[in-house]
Amino acid sequence: MTAVSSPPNPVTFTTPPFTQYQLDGAYDELFEDNGLPRGQYQALYNRLLELPPEELHRRQQAADVSFLHQGITFTVYGREEGTERIFPYDLLPRILTNAEWKTVEKGLTQRITALNKFLRDVYHDGQILADGVVPKDLVYSCKHYRREMRGIQVPRDIYVSVVGTDLVRLDDGSFAVLEDNLRVPSGVSYMLANRQVMKRVFPHLFGNYGVRSIDHYGQAILSTLRSLAPVNRSADPTIVLLTPGVYNSAYFEHTFLAQLMGIELVEGRDLLVHNNVVYMRTTAGLRQVDVIYRRIDDDFIDPLAFRPDSILGVPGLFNAYRAGNVALGNAIGTGVADDKAIYAYVPAIIRYYLNEDPILPNVETYLLDDKAQRNYVIDRLDQLVVKAVGESGGYGMLIGPHSTAAEREKFKELIQANPRNYIAQPTLNLSRAPCFINGQVEARHVDLRPYILYGKRVTIVPGGLTRVALKRGSLVVNSSQGGGSKDTWVLYE
Repeated sequence: MTAVSSPPNPVTFTTPPFTQYQLDGAYDELFEDNGLPRGQYQALYNRLLELPPEELHRRQQAADVSFLHQGITFTVYGREEGTERIFPYDLLPRILTNAEWKTVEKGLTQRITALNKFLRDVYHDGQILADGVVPKDLVYSCKHYRREMRGIQVPRDIYVSVVGTDLVRLDDGSFAVLEDNLRVPSGVSYMLANRQVMKRVFPHLFGNYGVRSIDHYGQAILSTLRSLAPVNRSADPTIVLLTPGVYNSAYFEHTFLAQLMGIELVEGRDLLVHNNVVYMRTTAGLRQVDVIYRRIDDDFIDPLAFRPDSILGVPGLFNAYRAGNVALGNAIGTGVADDKAIYAYVPAIIRYYLNEDPILPNVETYLLDDKAQRNYVIDRLDQLVVKAVGESGGYGMLIGPHSTAAEREKFKELIQANPRNYIAQPTLNLSRAPCFINGQVEARHVDLRPYILYGKRVTIVPGGLTRVALKRGSLVVNSSQGGGSKDTWVLYE
C-alpha cells in the first residue's frame, strides 16, 4: 500500500478524448488493466466517444453556472485573493455497482454501531478501558474527550446520529476506511447539489443508467433528528439547525439543509435558556426547542460550560442538555471516537462490542507516542503520511513523497515535541476516476465520503461525496487544498 508503481505493461490511449489518460499502479475506476472499460462504465465510455470536446466543455460550463446561481460555495481561510469560492465540480460521474455498495453499506453500519457503543461505554462504565482493549491514557489525553459528559444519558444511547466516513480504494479495488468524522461532518449538501446538476447536464444518460436515488436524504435526516427528541416532546418536536453564522466555511450547507428539512436556521443569539429549557426567539414570542442539529464545535457551544470567550453558542445550553430537556445531534464529546489515534483501535472496538471482524478494514496506522513506532516513522518521513490527530480539511498533514526536506524537518520537530498529537500512515495510491480536464478526459485521485444517519435505524443513502484531487498527481482531495467533487452513482444492478 505504500508504493506508487507502474503496471508491467502501461496502457497508452490514442482515441480522443482519452489521449491524456494514463494508467499507472493506482486502481483505475474506469478501465481494467488491459485498457478495456469496466462493465458499469461502458455506457459512459461510449457516450464520451460520441460527444465532441466542445459539447463536453459546454456542459461543464452549464454545471459551473448552475453552481454559481445556487450560491454553492465554500470558504478558504488565509488566502489573500479572497476566501469565498465556487465549489469545483467535475462533470463525469463516479459509478459503483450494487454489489460494491452492499459491502460499503454493511461495513459502515457495523462501524457506526460499534462506535456508538464505544462512546456510551467511555462516558459511563469504561469497561473497554478496564479490559485494556483501548488504552485509558489515549482516551483521557484526547483533546475532544469531555469529562463533563460522564454519566449523562443521551437519547436512545445515540451519541453520533450524523456521520461522514472517508473511504479509499486499495490496490485490489476493495474499500478501506481512512478516517471517521463524528463531530460536525460536512459536505452532504455538495453530494445533493452534484446530483441535481448532473440530472440537468446529462439527463438522458442519467435516466438510462439505473442510478439509485439520494433524493430522500432530507426526509431521512429529519426523521433521524425527530427520533432524538425528549419523550414528552416527541409528538411534534421543534428542531433547529444551529450555525456559527455567515462567516463559517460551511454556511451554504447550513442554509441548504435547513431549507431542505423545513426547519429554522438559528445562530446562538436566536436561542436562550430559562429553567434548563431552550427557547427560540420568534416574532410570535418564545418557542421551546427540542432538538438542535448543531454545526458548532464543542468548545464554542456554551460559554458557561466550555470556552467563556465564545459568542457563537448559547449560555446554559449544556445544563439544559444534561437535564434531558433538549437533544443534540451529534452529542457533545463524540470527537474522542474520531481522534486519529483512537481510529487505530476501531477494528478492536468492533470485535469487542459486536464479536465480528471488521467488514471494512482500517489503513495501517503508526501511533507515535510509542517510541519504536516513532523512530520508525521519523526515519521514513519521505515515504509516509503524517497527520495531526485532531485536524481535518487537509490541515496539519505531511505527505512524505511530495514534501521538501525543510517540511520533513519541521514535522520531525513537531512529532518529537508532542508525539501523542500525530499518527502516520502509508502513502496510499488512491484510486483514480475519469475527470474532464481542459477538454480531455484524464484520471485523478479520489476518495468517497458516504453519509450515515443513526436514529431508530441506520440509514445510508446510496452514494456519497466523491472528492477529487483536481491537480495532476495530487493526493489531497480536500476543497481547501485544491480539490473538488463529482456525483457518485450507485447502480441498481
